Amino acid sequence: MLAAIRSAAVLGIEAYDVTVEVDAAAGLPQFTVVGLPAGGVKESRDRVGAALVNSGFTLPPRRLTVNLAPADIRKDGTAFDVPIALGVLVATGQLPAHAAERLLLVGELGLDGSIRAVRGALPIARLAASSGPCTLVLPAANVAEAALVSGVPLAAPATLRELVAQLRANQLAAAVHRAVPPSVDADESDLADVVGQEGAKRAIEIAAAGGHNVLLVGPPGAGKTMLARRLPTILPALTESEALEVVAIQSVAGLAFALERGTVDRPFRAPHHTISPAGLVGGGSSPRPGEVSLAHHGVLFLDELLEFPRSVLEAMRQPLEDGRVVIARAAHSVTLPARFTLVGAINPCPCGRAGDPMGTCTCSAADIARYRGRLSGPLADRIDLHVVVGALPLRSLGTAAAGERSAAVRLRVEAARRAQRLRYAGRRGVTCTAHVPGRWLEAHTPIDAGARELLATAAERLGLSARGYHRVLKVARTIADLDEARAVAVPHIAEALRYRPAAGATPSGRDER
Repeated sequence: MLAAIRSAAVLGIEAYDVTVEVDAAAGLPQFTVVGLPAGGVKESRDRVGAALVNSGFTLPPRRLTVNLAPADIRKDGTAFDVPIALGVLVATGQLPAHAAERLLLVGELGLDGSIRAVRGALPIARLAASSGPCTLVLPAANVAEAALVSGVPLAAPATLRELVAQLRANQLAAAVHRAVPPSVDADESDLADVVGQEGAKRAIEIAAAGGHNVLLVGPPGAGKTMLARRLPTILPALTESEALEVVAIQSVAGLAFALERGTVDRPFRAPHHTISPAGLVGGGSSPRPGEVSLAHHGVLFLDELLEFPRSVLEAMRQPLEDGRVVIARAAHSVTLPARFTLVGAINPCPCGRAGDPMGTCTCSAADIARYRGRLSGPLADRIDLHVVVGALPLRSLGTAAAGERSAAVRLRVEAARRAQRLRYAGRRGVTCTAHVPGRWLEAHTPIDAGARELLATAAERLGLSARGYHRVLKVARTIADLDEARAVAVPHIAEALRYRPAAGATPSGRDER
């Protein structure tokens, strides 16, 4: 007897239909899984067999063949356990064939028959919503993320025995999702925690308002990490579509932890400098998201940026330029979103004391040149704001007045972002100034004659590339938005030029041309 059960798999962050076909034929007892199964899928035969027996069902001595169609795409993960088990029950006559109609089933089985969580529940729920009326049967642990997709009936039985009992009675119980109240974090970070550093705070505000990448240069203990970690506190809240994209990526990566608090926050990722290129941009035989995708619509913070291998840093070029990562394999290619704000933190020299009035630099010019060479020119050119974070006198820590709170800064950032969304409404995928093409911005942005002349003169003197020229203009446009100005004026260009180093300048700000 032949059974066909509908399931789904995830490729990148998108789900596609998989039909689980089970044939129970006479012959020597065996259990075979075909259809390009990976190791975790092949092992499902052992999990399914034990789960069926321990749930009170029989596993007849038949030749069982399971096919995962389409058979030309490699399948990975444990989500096929439940549909394979139901297929075996239908193929062996222990469950009516009509019982599994209009169902899409995913779930991992424990040896005792319990149904456990799987990755990619949100993309699978989006597939179910777009493919006609059906009920998505999934583990209870995945209901919270699947419930973000409206219009999809959900069922979440705790065990295989419970699922079969409900199907036999034609009474599949709807899953009940109880929202978890947001937790209160008494130690929530705030921009006001940063003492002094008004210039660096201004740069962080500009970065938040326009989605610009930032490089913080300063000695150890100057506050670079504090500034980076407080950038998410002044970013606007995620829109509904952005939140779905963030949770989908986290779901595929097995990191959908944001829903435990009842909210979806902008991601903040801070990988260690020992990370591999695949860990940063994604990869693997079945491509999984890397840190640049996990930081989508959020912040990617690379502390001690120059300690990262150069091959790792250079792998970020495409994500920084295009907002996506394309991972090509022999059988297929996967596109992963990676629209993030990069914040890098570096010391001005190997010892970290260059330009520090409270310390003496012991580095030679050759040491500084080698240290600077770890960040390539093309990658540095893609960073809009180069900010010097000076050392703070210790006496000022206890006497400085409290700074502006994140909530007040966020209001200005949100106003600037609203203006940008209206301006770029006709451009697909562009929501802030950092992501708009430079030539389009120059053609469609009102620029005062004096501002245009200042920009052209400064570009010649600083030796800016065409990319650098347009990035200065983008930063100036963001500054104008913060000032609620229609046109880019001389003060906006002048402030934007402060964050653009001259060609050949060292990270400490010294020019060695």
